[in-house]
Amino acid sequence: MGKKRIVKKGRGDGAAGVASSSRSGKRKLDSGILFVEATYNNTKVSLADNSGNVVTWSSSGSLGFSGAKKGTPFAAAKVGELIGERGSGMGLKEVSVVVKGVGAGRESSIRAFSTKGIQINSIKDMTPVPHNGPRPPKARRI
Repeated sequence: MGKKRIVKKGRGDGAAGVASSSRSGKRKLDSGILFVEATYNNTKVSLADNSGNVVTWSSSGSLGFSGAKKGTPFAAAKVGELIGERGSGMGLKEVSVVVKGVGAGRESSIRAFSTKGIQINSIKDMTPVPHNGPRPPKARRI
């Protein structure tokens, strides 16, 4: 027989009160910038204020998709819906979208984001284009 434990019951204003106060201190945004990075393997979406400071972000990998499913338009749409919900919770009214990459989730993430009632002012494609970049690999010999 070991020692007996004595459990003291605390008052109700402990850690739960701290968590609720931090939730109420959410940021309020009227307009912002939505960054969409769509690669072949993943789709990352981040929401920033007008000065470019990221407020919230998500990716298809962080939602639980793994492997080849991360690069699908369905996974990108789920990410767009999640960021749209977070944005509308902050009081977001309008965004301008900046898209990077050539992945399958480019368009579907923006479409899913716009279903949350946030107006899209402009869509800008900032995909980096190589100016003849590095030397390509040798052709495969089979």
